[in-house]
Amino acid sequence: MIRITDLKLDLKYAINKELEISSLKRLVFLNYNVDIEHILSLTLYKKAIDARKKEHVHFVYSIDIELKNEAFLLEKGLRNIGVSPLLTYQEVESGIDHLTHPPVVVGFGPSGIFAALLLARRGYHPVVLERGSDVDRRSDKVDQFWKTGKYSEDSTILFGEGGAGTFSDGKLTTLINDLRCRYILESLVSNGADSEIMYINKPHIGTDILKIILKNMRQEIISYGGQIRFNSKVTDFLIEGEELNGLVINDQEKLLTNICLLGIGHSARDTFDMLYEKKLNISQKPFSIGVRIEHPQKMINQSQYGEFADHQALGAADYKLSYHASNDRSAYTFCMCPGGYVMCATSEDGGVVTNGMSESKRDGTNANSALLVNVNPSDFGSSHPLAGVTFQRDFEKKAFELAGSNYYAPIQLVGDFLKDQNSNHIGQVIPSYLPGYSFVKMTDIFPKYITDTMKQAIINFNHKIKGFAMYDAILTGVETRSSSPIRMIRDENHESNIKGIYPMGEGAGYAGGIMSSAVDGLKTAEIIIKKYNNQGERK
Repeated sequence: MIRITDLKLDLKYAINKELEISSLKRLVFLNYNVDIEHILSLTLYKKAIDARKKEHVHFVYSIDIELKNEAFLLEKGLRNIGVSPLLTYQEVESGIDHLTHPPVVVGFGPSGIFAALLLARRGYHPVVLERGSDVDRRSDKVDQFWKTGKYSEDSTILFGEGGAGTFSDGKLTTLINDLRCRYILESLVSNGADSEIMYINKPHIGTDILKIILKNMRQEIISYGGQIRFNSKVTDFLIEGEELNGLVINDQEKLLTNICLLGIGHSARDTFDMLYEKKLNISQKPFSIGVRIEHPQKMINQSQYGEFADHQALGAADYKLSYHASNDRSAYTFCMCPGGYVMCATSEDGGVVTNGMSESKRDGTNANSALLVNVNPSDFGSSHPLAGVTFQRDFEKKAFELAGSNYYAPIQLVGDFLKDQNSNHIGQVIPSYLPGYSFVKMTDIFPKYITDTMKQAIINFNHKIKGFAMYDAILTGVETRSSSPIRMIRDENHESNIKGIYPMGEGAGYAGGIMSSAVDGLKTAEIIIKKYNNQGERK
């Protein structure tokens, strides 16, 4: 296979897949004098939007082609043409140590799903323990909470099948360059995701489609002999001599195991407390806090794509912005949700937390993104390893109380925020947060170093996205769960100071999103496979 990079195609040639492929073949013919009939196959490897010049928005491609005579193209010696590199995930060899009990995966978010999937495919029969419900039940409970405002522990979007990522659009962007990423994408496609995620520059699935894929992945794990147990909260770790011997489920059942792959997510605060009491090594970690900001999606499209804003080859536009403020803090946008919704993501009684989501079509009226400011352990006011959790909780409680103690979110118009005055009416941007909202000044929630940084960033971002500082844009608070506030210390084999406990993923402090969490889960599963044998292994 030959890889050709930096192929540019006008939008009008990319309105459907058939036209796109035929147009790319013609482009290869025109640019490199390759007879179209000699192109045996053409596969998209990368596809990205180039909108730097608003008068000429277009797509840029990398493609893999199979030719009758590959030497003809390679002999041209062009920098953008070469042999396609090997992209096959390399399976690790099984070890020789004996497993007394099946490995247990705690948490069924991205790291837990892919750790369990790999272990199941290799015949290790993992047992998955997930404190939340299956995706259908949790969706029903979450919908009920958003409609009624009556919170219960099983109505949070942070626990349950798929983890927090189930309700955040399924964004698959990542900065890491690892072949495991392709393994993850291939697994998602084989379980129902659109094949476009294999090559699109900013792949996403959408919450509606992701729910279907999760159920398919669950069934695949079960088909290979794995077990998935929902509503199964680990309430104790049985440890003797700094070695794991088993787990207690729901304060009742004992499950013997010497291997626990711990993928509990960034909001399992009660489990953090328990692990600290068990003397698992934990350290503080920096993270970010802030708000969600909502704009009209049409405005974002116009700003990003100009006259091409409504072109059928383009979906809803996104953005990613950053700013270094005069107070030496950094602000940035995170988890941008085109055509999406701001959600209540609280996981504790008496707190308000926001997050964002989009469905697959991204056709909602508003665009939203987190607008975050970095915080460091020096801000936490304590050297306790879990001080970052307390720091988060204080803002969540304050937001809850100021907005009415009914899970309404505090909101403020951007224009009023910049003028440091109260909001008392909604303009053209209708807040999407459920169950409701109350007008609150963000300066009454956050310290000055946070609000000052956000103000400077909004003004700066307005030069990059025309209308970012529009008066009627909505700030919704508070976004405190951007990443884990702790790091569970582990060695080069992902094992903690307690033998048999393998912290992984975002909650352990080693990832920041779906892809990096899934990769960390795969790496941890590989370590188990390389150490232990399995006579019943299935490829």
